[in-house]
Parts: sequence; C-alpha cells; structure tokens
Amino acid sequence: MAQLSRKIINDPVYGFITLDQDLLLNIVAHPYYQRLRRIHQMAFAHLVYPGAVHTRLHHSLGAYHLMGNAVAELRRKGVEISEEEELGVKTAILLHDIGHGPFSHALENVLIRGVHHERLSLMIMQRLNEEFDGQLETGIRIFTNDHPKRFLHQLVSGQLDMDRMDYLTRDSFFTGVSEGVIGYDRILKMLTVHRGELMVEEKAIYSIEKFLVSRRLMYWQVYLHKTVLSAEKMLVKILERARELVLSGQSVPSSSPVLDFFLQQASVNESLVATHLDRFCLLDDFDVMGALKHWMFHPDKVLSLLSRNLIDRRLLKVRLQATPFDKGVVEELKKSVAEELSIPVEEAGYFVFTGQAVNTTYNAVDEKINILFKDGSVKDISQVDNALIHETLASAVKKFYLCYYNWTESSSYFEALGRKI
Repeated sequence: MAQLSRKIINDPVYGFITLDQDLLLNIVAHPYYQRLRRIHQMAFAHLVYPGAVHTRLHHSLGAYHLMGNAVAELRRKGVEISEEEELGVKTAILLHDIGHGPFSHALENVLIRGVHHERLSLMIMQRLNEEFDGQLETGIRIFTNDHPKRFLHQLVSGQLDMDRMDYLTRDSFFTGVSEGVIGYDRILKMLTVHRGELMVEEKAIYSIEKFLVSRRLMYWQVYLHKTVLSAEKMLVKILERARELVLSGQSVPSSSPVLDFFLQQASVNESLVATHLDRFCLLDDFDVMGALKHWMFHPDKVLSLLSRNLIDRRLLKVRLQATPFDKGVVEELKKSVAEELSIPVEEAGYFVFTGQAVNTTYNAVDEKINILFKDGSVKDISQVDNALIHETLASAVKKFYLCYYNWTESSSYFEALGRKI
C-alpha cells in the first residue's frame, strides 16, 4: 500500500494545517503558488500596523484550513459532498487569490488595467489544470459557479466564504486590531445547506452580526486607514508617472525586466497577460520596491521625489470628509506645490489629487446571508426580529479624500490653506 503524502504547516493563527493529498502538495510547491510568499496580504498596512507583514500565502493556507473544517461540519449534518467535490473546493479556495499582483488592488488598476484579479486567478488555474492533466477541473467549475452544487461556490466566494472568514481573523491577529476579531469557529459550526443554498442556523444570528460589524470597522480602521490610503495612492501615481515617461520615449529602467515589460506596454489586456502569463507570475512586491529604490535617483523630479518619500515613509497628507472637496482649493494647492517644487502645474497633479472611498457593510441586493430557523423558515439577516444589520448599516458609506503635498511645516501659506480644507 502506497504511503499517503502529507505535510503539516504550523500556522500562528490556527495551529497545524495539514495538506494530505498529492494534488494539493503539487499546487503549493508550484512556482506560481510560491510567488504568494512575496506579496503582502495587506499591501502598505504595515506602515501603520508594523505586525501586518503576513503574505497572501499565509491567507491562502488559512482559507484552505477553514474550508476543510466547513466541509467536515456540513458532512456531519448530512450534506452530501463527494471526495472529488471536497478536493475541488479545496483547490478552488487554495488558488482563489493566485491572480493577485504586487500590492494587490493598488496596482490592479494601473499595471494590469481592465483585468480583474479573479480573472487572472482563473487563467492561472486553467494553466495549472493543463500541467496537472485535468485534475483541477472540478475546482475550476466550483470557482466559476458552474457546478450544480451552488453552496460549494458560496464557500469560496460569497458573504460567508472562507476567504473573508480568514482575512478578517488573520488581519486582526497580525494588526492587533481587536475590533476585527470574529467568532469564525462558531460560524463554521452553524453553517448548513438548505435547498442547495449555504445558510446559517438561527443560533448564529449574533455571531453573523458581529462578523458584519467587524468587517465595517476593519475597513475604516485598517484597510482604508488614511495613511494606508496615502501610501497606496502614492504608489499608483509613481507607476502612472513611470509609464508616462516610458511611453514618451524616456529611459526609466526599474531594475526588474518583468516590471519593465509591463510598463512598456501602452495597454495591458487579457490577451497580452494570457500570452505572457509566466512573466506575470514572476511579478511580486520585491520588483516594485526595487524599482522605487532605483527611481529615487531618476532625473525626473516627480518620479524621484515620490519614490524617495514613499521609501522613507514621508507620505502625502490626507484629509477625509463627507462631501467633495472644493475645486478651487484643490487648484490652489496644485499651484502652490508647482511653485514650491518648481514643476509645471499639470505635474503637480501627482502631488495633489482627490478621490472617493466607499464601504458597504452588507448589501442584501447583491448577496444575502440567509438564516434558517428551526421551523424551516428562511429570513435574510437584515429581516430578523430586532435586526442589528438594517437599512442604515446596509447603505454604502462614502468618504471623499484629498491627498496633498505638505512637508514644508514652516510655510505659512500651506498652514493657511490647510485650515481652509
């Protein structure tokens, strides 16, 4: 009898995580998957919370671990899940974030425009499926919601998926932000399937409400923290400037041939990425940080100043408010920065810009968390008696931000302008 392959990983959040099937071990050992070691899960959050240096590999393994627990619990309740389906849903969650690029969402809209990370994940899964002789077929069908058992897809991508369950638990652990702590173990115990849909038993109502409130608090306290927001937007501006200079014919070597390739493309679409998937799967945070350290010495003032200050954590100032910023004030700031840095006003737009951050706690129109009651009735979490998650919390919260250069503390003009903002 052949000995079963097995690997045990010691995780700081859950303890021991076990990989006990050849396909799972081969996926984890693949260079595409190992790249996740070199991508931070929370991008620049470590600039605020120094402990937030965990990677997408940590998160992927954690979500996989929770998926194993969820499948075991559903089986105990009589839900039919075959061995093939179990392996499929585990491969789907293990690879659900494989398509993330360096610094994740910050670069998704700059370096690889118009190609969402989920689409990139699917492309990589299909490539791996070819390498592993079709063994990922079930996982791909579950990932794309093309499997007859819809609840399997909901475990991978839904309001109560293992992705969210792990990142809230893991991110609160590594940041030390207790507001993000959720009762993931209790929620998993209360999962059930009714009429083919993933639901939770009524005993979990308060745990689900805590889960949703924790998401809201983590977004504003961590993910959309103004310092994190500033750093991410600075990186976007740096890459936009680098690409602008490259496309105008200037030399902007990054010290990374892979990053150089994507910067030199006037447009990066799905077809280009598919053709050069091996190149994309070499991109990681180290390419970008190496480029910033290289560009600190570039003759272009905009590129070098932004790069140097992001490396040194001298970030753009950020103001947040509920209404859009006055355009006149923004233009005044641009003129002032242009004068102070001796650059054209149009280039000052790299140092002064506005935008909007949005967070929705729970949108019952797009996705639902259904509660299964003992009498067999089903209600949306927002419709239960004395619901905490009601219309107020379900509505989107919008905050307008202004990022602006203001490192000259002695400038009375900046101080006066700051009071007007």
